[in-house]
Amino acid sequence: MENNLILKRFFTKTMLHSLLSDKQSELFDCVVRRYIKNPVGKKYEELISEIYAYVGKKYRTEYFYKNTMLNKLLFKRHNYKKTIALTELPIANSKADFVMINGKGIVYEIKTELDNLDRLNSQIDDYYQAFTEVVIVTYEENLDKVIHLVPENVGLIQLTKRRALNTIREPFPNNQYLDYYTIFKILRKREFENILADHGYDLPNVVQFDYYKECFKIIQSMDINVLQKAMLRQLKKRMRIELVEFCRDTPSELHFLTYFDDITANNRERLITKLNKIYGG
Repeated sequence: MENNLILKRFFTKTMLHSLLSDKQSELFDCVVRRYIKNPVGKKYEELISEIYAYVGKKYRTEYFYKNTMLNKLLFKRHNYKKTIALTELPIANSKADFVMINGKGIVYEIKTELDNLDRLNSQIDDYYQAFTEVVIVTYEENLDKVIHLVPENVGLIQLTKRRALNTIREPFPNNQYLDYYTIFKILRKREFENILADHGYDLPNVVQFDYYKECFKIIQSMDINVLQKAMLRQLKKRMRIELVEFCRDTPSELHFLTYFDDITANNRERLITKLNKIYGG
């Protein structure tokens, strides 16, 4: 398994942007030489697909889990034009691996074959401070450990060997731990200003030093459940549909990278061109 560590660096934004560069990527070449026989003459898209297939069989990284979830949950199960996915969202002292928001918000915490469960319960506690539904996504051999470790209201999904997402237990909503400060910290300045305006509050007329503190005081006067739903509406607005449409035009193996990368229109064209280019070694 140690020899496969380089694969964690392959499906990253660094690798994606190296494809847009005219310079040869040492990382890309190293992975191609190690995992693909006779790569010369194949398109870059074919090489990426073969490497991804190896990852799916032999070394299921967090990227593999996230990309599978994006493809199966966002693009197949939900309306991608009305649903937003977020990743690495800071919530209290944790970062949520994967969040989906449509009519409700669900946090998905991923535990791959390469992870341990040391922080799982503290992560769940953090997520419930801003979201009412939490789901653990893991592999078959980990199911019994997770079931006995987490509260019964936490959902559980198994990523099978055939790449299916098998729901073991549905999440049960829990709003008793919602926290004003945690929700406030998630929101960007314009987002909490929108919430205040939408609910009929005037923005505080104070010096910048006191502005956030005074805004938070007003936020605290709101019903916590109303605030949480308002947060979800603001987070949904972060979606840029043109980037989602471009993502769907790229190979499925790269969907997670292209969905979450704020790639320019010019670079989108360059990426498609590079993917269709023949690899020369």
